[in-house]
Amino acid sequence: MSIQPAPEGKAQTPSRLAVPVSARDHAMGPPDARLTLVVYGDLQCPHCAEAHPRVVEIADELSDSLLVVFRHFPLNDVHPRAQRAAEAAEAAASQGRFWQMVGLLYANQEQLDDESLIRYAKKAGVDSRRFRKELESGVHAARVRADYLAGVRSGVQGTPTFFINGVCHSGTLDFEGLVAALLSASRPAG
Repeated sequence: MSIQPAPEGKAQTPSRLAVPVSARDHAMGPPDARLTLVVYGDLQCPHCAEAHPRVVEIADELSDSLLVVFRHFPLNDVHPRAQRAAEAAEAAASQGRFWQMVGLLYANQEQLDDESLIRYAKKAGVDSRRFRKELESGVHAARVRADYLAGVRSGVQGTPTFFINGVCHSGTLDFEGLVAALLSASRPAG
C-alpha cells in the first residue's frame, strides 16, 4: 500500500501509531530494540504474503536492533477469508505458535477453508482439538477486531502498512527500501 499524495498545496503529515506497542502484541525480536517495525497485515492479501518473507529476512538481518510486531487488519470486503485466517493465527498464538501459523497462512492463501486451517495448525505444531474448539467458538474475534480498530485509529487504509518507530512508512516496500528506512530511523536526529 502506498499513501495517497496530499491534495495540491497541502503538505501530508505522516500518520502515527495510535496504539503503542505492548506486551499483548505478537512480536519477534528484543523488546528493548532501538527499532520497532509494526506491520498491519491481512492474511489473505497477496501483497502481505509477498512482503512477509522480506520482513522475516529484515528481522534476521537486523536481529538485535529490531522488534517486529504484527497486527491484524483483515480487509473483509476484498478478502472474505481474512477474518477467519486471523482468528486461526490467534488460536495458534494461544499455544505459542503465532509466527509459524502466519507463515503457513501466507504460503497457502489459496486454501483458507476451515479444514485447511486445521491442517496448517497441525503443521505449525498446534493441538488440533483445542485449535478447532477455539476457531469454532470465535473466541479470538475480539482480539482481531481490536487490532483492526487500532489500525483505523492510526490511519491504516490498506495492507500491508508499516510503522517504523511509530511513524507510517510511505516509501517502497522492497527489502532495500525498508532496511534503508529502518537504518535512517535508527540514526540520531541532528
